[in-house]
Amino acid sequence: MTMDTTLYFITDSTGYEKEEFLNRVEAALRGGVTLVQLREKERTTREYLELAREVHKLTKKYNVPLIIDDRLDVALAAGVEGVHLGQSDLPVDIARKILGKDWIIGATAKTVEQATEAYQQGADYLGVGAIYPTTTKVKTILTSTETLAQICKAVPIPVNAIGGLNKERLDVLEGIPIAGVCAVSAIMKAPDPEIAARELMDAAKKILKK
Repeated sequence: MTMDTTLYFITDSTGYEKEEFLNRVEAALRGGVTLVQLREKERTTREYLELAREVHKLTKKYNVPLIIDDRLDVALAAGVEGVHLGQSDLPVDIARKILGKDWIIGATAKTVEQATEAYQQGADYLGVGAIYPTTTKVKTILTSTETLAQICKAVPIPVNAIGGLNKERLDVLEGIPIAGVCAVSAIMKAPDPEIAARELMDAAKKILKK
């Protein structure tokens, strides 16, 4: 399954019943998101696994890779396409030894040093941010667009901007050679996630000139 990070959708199930959550994820897929990351900070391992399997059924239907946030064990058990690791998670090189070359491994980086280390350890792509403050429960430290640009120049793998981004805020990324845009609330909390995803994809393509 090909990795395309143009519109990288990160889920947030907070406040949604499972059926509504899954409906919103599928709506985002219909809208054209190119990569889905399931992010669950407060579920038990079994709950996370169960949800991952259900979301994976949807992403496979649309031929979109599913990435599990933080939890390599859940990613392996669910048989998804990849895992995304933060700075406090399992090191990328160890994850690569466990998963092998065919899995997608993403990493969070907020500095050029972190980006270079993740690349050297075998990361396939980077998530860099937060560009703007976010409304998610994840602790965020703001990353300047200058640092984002420096990271893009420092590594040859796809670099994706994350953090409070929506279709009205992408202009700050103009001219920075990112590979894609990550979105959580702009799609997840939209009245219609399908329309939101489609509009954000159009806006992203203009910035990325794809």
